[in-house]
Amino acid sequence: MEFENIVQFLENKAILVTGVTGFLAKVFIEKILRVQPNVKKLYLLLRASDDISASERFHNEVMNMELFRVVKEKLGENLSSIFTKKIKIICGDVGSEDLGIKDSSLKEEMKNELDFVLNFAATTKFDERYDVAFGTNTMGAKNVVCFAKTCPKLKLLVYLSTAYVCGVKSGLIQESPYNLNEPHNGISGLDINEENDLIDKKVEELRAQKVTEAESRDAMKELGMKRAEKYGWPNTYVFTKFMGEMIIQYLKENLPVIIIRPTIISSTYKEPFPGWTEGLRTIDAFIVGVGKGKMKFVAIDLAAIVDVIPVDMVVNAIVVAMVANANKPYSNGIYHVGSSSRNPVRYCDLKDYTYHYFTNKPCLGKNGKPIKFSKPIILNSKARFHRYLAIHYMPLLKGLKLVNRIFCHQFENMYKTLDKKIKFVIRLVDLYSPYLFFHGRFDDSNINKLLKSTKGNGVKIDTFYFDVKCIDWDDYFVNTHIPGLLEYVMV
Repeated sequence: MEFENIVQFLENKAILVTGVTGFLAKVFIEKILRVQPNVKKLYLLLRASDDISASERFHNEVMNMELFRVVKEKLGENLSSIFTKKIKIICGDVGSEDLGIKDSSLKEEMKNELDFVLNFAATTKFDERYDVAFGTNTMGAKNVVCFAKTCPKLKLLVYLSTAYVCGVKSGLIQESPYNLNEPHNGISGLDINEENDLIDKKVEELRAQKVTEAESRDAMKELGMKRAEKYGWPNTYVFTKFMGEMIIQYLKENLPVIIIRPTIISSTYKEPFPGWTEGLRTIDAFIVGVGKGKMKFVAIDLAAIVDVIPVDMVVNAIVVAMVANANKPYSNGIYHVGSSSRNPVRYCDLKDYTYHYFTNKPCLGKNGKPIKFSKPIILNSKARFHRYLAIHYMPLLKGLKLVNRIFCHQFENMYKTLDKKIKFVIRLVDLYSPYLFFHGRFDDSNINKLLKSTKGNGVKIDTFYFDVKCIDWDDYFVNTHIPGLLEYVMV
């Protein structure tokens, strides 16, 4: 694999980014603007009612973020010129044909100019409505690959997936493609067209019944979780992303495509500055629960590996993989980007880092006083978790039905009688248990080969670092990630 200078390679390239308001996409856009503002064009697609609303949403939800402080300082007055000449905000939706772009002249311009398409668009909520998740994560993948195939100059389509499309597995998980008409999880018969028809039928049925919006939402959420469970996936999110990967493999033909599968993405390691993050990810719910004193008990396997990767390392891996795979007609690279193979951290380590931090620096309550830190009871299996609930909370739980994601909506009133802290833990375990007890380890041979190639070809690894072995997890969590959560999320 031969590399020219990566920064130079990106110069005068036209790039389409979907899912612009998402966590990972924001960091990617910031990186490109900071290291190579001389791109030809950044076409940035996001959902909005019209172009004006799209522009307002971009500035409010992307450029106004603290993340862009460094690039604003670096570019200064030139930033306005770059926005005028280099950035095109597009009102659209990957869930629609031609990405929902109405302007035909713009559409033709993009098709003739694009060098790269990066599909970050996704709904990541584990128990999202099935129609919403399927529309974005599955049909969105189809629409993006179909659009990319109409771009004659395109060097590469980059599809952002998740390592957990594997489902609930143990052992070493390979960087293998998922193909249509093959059994997965030992189960055959999955038909994406049938899933689409099933969704349409359910939507029409609910409309005919004239149910409330809340009832419709709950019914569609339940449908998604049931379909995921039927075919061996723990939630609607990873199930619909899995189907998205299958569609890409089926439709891509000779289009150069790579699939990036990050694990649990965490705050920035060092760029544009350490600790920036937004929202709560799997591990963060545990950290926040402990820090705010909400977590009296939790079900978690302390021996299990928690596969974490800082977001800036994911972005750097994406950029290097773009250059490595550009203009290769039958490129089919799949990259696990994580830490479990070469620098694993376990839940017992995460527990120790969290306890250490909040013992020395407790959170402040609404009254301004430190929240008393107390260690939650650790229940190392779901069976122990259910036993604990039965013993300590049976009077409140009587009549409640536990399902894979959340208590059934018909028991909502009884569920409300539970203490807020107990509800927090139950929902945490319910949604995240597949990952709190995950015993898989992700093979990262392809990303490791990429790393060795960059070093062997003189690539400035300080600019595009993604070697997970360099991370000191103790230092990262105590001095970077947890303080970042406190500053940018727990406000």
